[in-house]
Amino acid sequence: MTMHRDGGPKRPMQSAVALAYHDGKGAPRVVAKGRGLVAEQIIAVAAEAGVYVHESKELVSLLMDIDLDRQIPPALYRVIAELLAWLYHIEAAKKSGALPPPAPDTAAALPPSTSTDEP
Repeated sequence: MTMHRDGGPKRPMQSAVALAYHDGKGAPRVVAKGRGLVAEQIIAVAAEAGVYVHESKELVSLLMDIDLDRQIPPALYRVIAELLAWLYHIEAAKKSGALPPPAPDTAAALPPSTSTDEP
């Protein structure tokens, strides 16, 4: 086990990826990505802007391999579409005062060849 200087256990380095999507402009693009402090800043900026953050180690791992300002690959269209649909439902629930829907299981929606559950 790795320890911090303060004696506590070291947590794994966090990663974060930000996507942008605009109707009619093709697939979503990777607009920010990073690890450690950069990841924390991406998440903080999203929170300050009221952007919802979805946690998925498997999906972030795949998105980290995409260059900045590049579109997501077709293999990830389904899982990203499910996340976008979830976000639209959250916005609708917020406007109507209803409870927000549960987050989708992105790990289950990933293409089989990208599954990280296999030994």
